[in-house]
Amino acid sequence: MSESSKWPQAGRERMIVPAPVGICGTGIANPEEGLLRKLDGQHVMMMGDNPALARFPPRPTLLDFFKFRFQQVTARHLLTSASRALDAGQSEKIVLACLLHDISNGTLIRSDHGYWGAQMIAPYVDEEIAWAVRYHQALRYYPDESVGYAYPESYRRFFGADYTPPDYIRRDAEYARAHRWYMTSRLITLYDIYFFDDSAPPDTERFEDIIGRHFRQPAEGLGLDDSPTAHMWRTMIWPNNFL
Repeated sequence: MSESSKWPQAGRERMIVPAPVGICGTGIANPEEGLLRKLDGQHVMMMGDNPALARFPPRPTLLDFFKFRFQQVTARHLLTSASRALDAGQSEKIVLACLLHDISNGTLIRSDHGYWGAQMIAPYVDEEIAWAVRYHQALRYYPDESVGYAYPESYRRFFGADYTPPDYIRRDAEYARAHRWYMTSRLITLYDIYFFDDSAPPDTERFEDIIGRHFRQPAEGLGLDDSPTAHMWRTMIWPNNFL
């Protein structure tokens, strides 16, 4: 099979322009103008499947994203958090919330990852799960001695001992604390892990039945359906598209 039948833009150099938000404040020069000057018959802007990345099946599933796009540290983090909840006898709803809580963090965008992640999964999960993912971002900064949750020591290393969350995080944590679904979100922080090592992650097979019961997989495939957040999943399928 020729390359042209396997991959788009075959026979040309596919140039990738990094997302502007990813280089803001870094001092890294934006290469876009230079790449635009190179456009000719042999140089094109990347669109569609990138041969350097694993290609998705025709109807992508949630576990396909774990397999093909999640950073290794993110996959290990999520699978370990969900395993801790499952081993503790928590409900399947809690287990799935733990499995999805940082889904944006290692696949799409890190800033405000709880809000992004909740929005991504909202069309496919129970409203309580999406709510819990959203508010775990704020709650993780605030201890709750009643469930044994302390401010993570690793956060002092990550952000500095004098770090204070911004006002919107404080307000959302106060709102969540008074909400009927507070404990669902709090349990995410309890079974979260705030350290990273080289241990092997639990197998995704452990969660296949839970996903099947509680994640509404679209028949067309994630990113190829018409949900309000399908574009977020498509961005992960084709992360290097110029437009």
